[in-house]
Amino acid sequence: MAILSSPLSLIQSIPPVTRFFTAATLISSAAYAWLSWSGMAPEAAPYLTMIPGSSLFHPWTFVTSALIETSLWELFATLIFVPASLKYLERLWGSLEILKFIVVSIGVSNIIAFGFNWIEFVVTSNADVFLYGMQYHGQMALQIALLVAFTQLIPEHQVQILGVIRARVKTLPMTYLTLSTVLCILGFQCPWIIIQFGWYVGWVYLRFYKKNTSETLGGADTYGDRSETFSLVSWFPAFMRYPLTIMGNSVFSVASKFHLIPSPSGSDLESNGYSQVPMNSRAEAERRRAMALKALDQRLANSSSPPSAHSTNPGPSQPSRTLSTQPTDSSTQTSAGTTRTNDRKKSVSESDLAENGNADNR
Repeated sequence: MAILSSPLSLIQSIPPVTRFFTAATLISSAAYAWLSWSGMAPEAAPYLTMIPGSSLFHPWTFVTSALIETSLWELFATLIFVPASLKYLERLWGSLEILKFIVVSIGVSNIIAFGFNWIEFVVTSNADVFLYGMQYHGQMALQIALLVAFTQLIPEHQVQILGVIRARVKTLPMTYLTLSTVLCILGFQCPWIIIQFGWYVGWVYLRFYKKNTSETLGGADTYGDRSETFSLVSWFPAFMRYPLTIMGNSVFSVASKFHLIPSPSGSDLESNGYSQVPMNSRAEAERRRAMALKALDQRLANSSSPPSAHSTNPGPSQPSRTLSTQPTDSSTQTSAGTTRTNDRKKSVSESDLAENGNADNR
């Protein structure tokens, strides 16, 4: 009985969204494998995978195509990484937020790939390759979006890959992105280019749109993570940051002008005004740390400077000292003069007495 109950308790311990998403991936991939074995996969592909030439008439495939893994190694890689990652994030964010994250990461990435293929078709007029020759499927976009989420949460955490390679979490997204770039250059655009779009979509969502329900500032919900450590330029080498900063600021200004990102909310009490961007606990901690360092620098500067404020600002203090010392000097001189006069009178009187005494003796 204990052996039979342990798998059930293990399944029940998995959060609901992770459980159903993993089960749907297994069932859909198994169904597609059976269709491929029976020779019906070409007819069923437009209904199950995202094909740029036909997905406009089957819009559900922009999301459901992620449930189809067409090879065993793709299915194995997905089952090793995605369920465990979703389980961790669902317990941290909640079921609703992880569901929105899955739909946005997969759906928006497929929409961008759809538009990109149509642009390629307009440029090359090759519909067989760019409209009907590519079938986007699998969870590569979700995989790199999950890596971006872990980079936001635990960037310095060290992991082991296959028990041999050790790497920090913050280096994994760019490694996966570099692999995608190399394979796209070699001609394997589908489905590897979806990684490029999944990385950017995942970062934009976590940067601006994810609702931080457990982190409030001034009683209002905040959105995204506006900290400097999660900025776009932090993903790239130093020599690329200046042009990326200019481009990013321009795009951000346009997006803010057309209200494409959530408006700032929450007041900043320490600056006696309203914050320019909504902050979560991480951004607030960085801001408070910067303010503490600034206050410490000012305190050290004040303590190390010589007490020259009184000498450089000769206000009423110097005249007061002069006025207070003058009576003291005059009184001292008067007393000294009086003492000398008394001594002189005493010496005169003594000399007179001496003369009188001599006269009497004579």
